[in-house]
Amino acid sequence: MTTNNSMDINQILEHLPHRYPFVLVDKVLSMKLGKKITAIKNVSVNEPFFPGHFPNYPVMPGVLVVEAMAQAAAILSFKTMNRKPDENSMYYFVGIDNARFKRPVIPGDQLFLYVTIERMLKGIWKYKGTAKVNEQVVAEAEMMCILKEIA
Repeated sequence: MTTNNSMDINQILEHLPHRYPFVLVDKVLSMKLGKKITAIKNVSVNEPFFPGHFPNYPVMPGVLVVEAMAQAAAILSFKTMNRKPDENSMYYFVGIDNARFKRPVIPGDQLFLYVTIERMLKGIWKYKGTAKVNEQVVAEAEMMCILKEIA
């Protein structure tokens, strides 16, 4: 398995089906195909969810922190499969287990996303994700996703 040191936003967009305002990975720092990925989400006060999610104390919704981990997982899976997303397939969540949120993520935070592939069986990928800010765990989750062909 090869190790890639990084991916910029243009490379990320080639391997992620999401688009603005739902792209939650800004940079890939490192990746070991078939194993793990480390990525970053820079959290800005300009995010479209902040005006409505606790406007007096903006907090990134926990579900979006998990989504950011899942997007990092998708990039890792597409790169591992040597495939790019296309209009004939969708990458879906099929499960989220043991999600825990340790502290709020706020504007100005740099969210580090650490995702490992735990297994892949019958087309279902299982991952373990951890999100950190300043080396402190802010969220953890086990996620399952599947790549489905669209009829």
